[in-house]
Amino acid sequence: MHKRKVGRTFSRKRDVRRAFLRSLARAFVLHGRIATTDARARELRPFVERLVTHAKKGTLASRRFLIAQLGKSATGTFTVMVNEKYGDRRGGYARVIKHMPRKSDGARLAIIEFV
Repeated sequence: MHKRKVGRTFSRKRDVRRAFLRSLARAFVLHGRIATTDARARELRPFVERLVTHAKKGTLASRRFLIAQLGKSATGTFTVMVNEKYGDRRGGYARVIKHMPRKSDGARLAIIEFV
């Protein structure tokens, strides 16, 4: 029986898709809010929330995981921001807000931001 796979592929191979999500996450972490398509925002939210959970742990292994995902420069500011803002919060760190369609191709846009 055919089972549906979880997650969107964005017409990309696995490694390219991972790099794509990491670059979206890096931009989101550095700016705190980005505008992108609805599908990208919905795929990015659980990815970033997992990163926030790792940043809250503060262990060496979690820090190395964050560096592998985001890079050194974004990891430092990200961990400081997470510990200040979400130290006692149990989940739901990002929200996706629907936005008007893009004029050029009519793609549904969304804004993803930290709560």
